[in-house]
Amino acid sequence: MDNTFTARASRDEGWWTVTVDEVPGLFTQTRRLDQIPGMVRDALTLFPDITEDAKGAEVTVVPQGPAADAAHEAAELRNLAREAQEQATASMQAAARELSAGGLTFRDIGSLLGVSYQQAQKLAVQ
Repeated sequence: MDNTFTARASRDEGWWTVTVDEVPGLFTQTRRLDQIPGMVRDALTLFPDITEDAKGAEVTVVPQGPAADAAHEAAELRNLAREAQEQATASMQAAARELSAGGLTFRDIGSLLGVSYQQAQKLAVQ
């Protein structure tokens, strides 16, 4: 018997209302998202035919609605920004190495890349 459950949470009048995909008719509510797994496990104790180990159930919370959509979009943008920063750093390092190998001073490299000469030196040797 699978002991994994998906709790879908929607915001409604100051509460998170929760339904569980695997248990039709199971409904609970709570004030905070972090309370949902515990609330679902407590509710599962009322369904011994569904799970024998309600306290050990794995509960995945899936927020829905405008708040979840905004948070998801923000998280995606944060990830894109992190990836862009990693690409920019790699490009800066490659450029600093190439310029250094071409005989430019770290002061000139720093001026070209818009960083201090100390940072240009770090980039070139990393």
